[in-house]
Amino acid sequence: QVQLVESGGGLVQAGGSLRLSCAVSGRTLSMYVMGWFRQAPGKEREFVARIRWNGDYIYYADSVKGRFTISRDAAKNTVYLQMNSLKPEDTAVYYCAVSRGITIVTSQYDYWGQGTQVAVSS
Repeated sequence: QVQLVESGGGLVQAGGSLRLSCAVSGRTLSMYVMGWFRQAPGKEREFVARIRWNGDYIYYADSVKGRFTISRDAAKNTVYLQMNSLKPEDTAVYYCAVSRGITIVTSQYDYWGQGTQVAVSS
């Protein structure tokens, strides 16, 4: 079993920055892939970024490429999402998740956190 706890969400003005954290506990993560997803009101959950636990296979959605950075600190068992140049359309609940495969498909992620709200005002 894997447990995930997100933090770091909040309200920020357009152009601002936030850093989300996802604390991970449970099984050995060395072969797992960590993903960030988001879900805006009335919309489906969508992929944002992923990283394999050893630091490779980084991939971003086109909508956040160049603005968001995913990273992980293995010593702290934590994955981060640094979000810069935020836009109102980035407003959503952000979730971290774990998959045993290198994927961006929501249904292929097995474990999920409870989510953290990000709101970007114009």
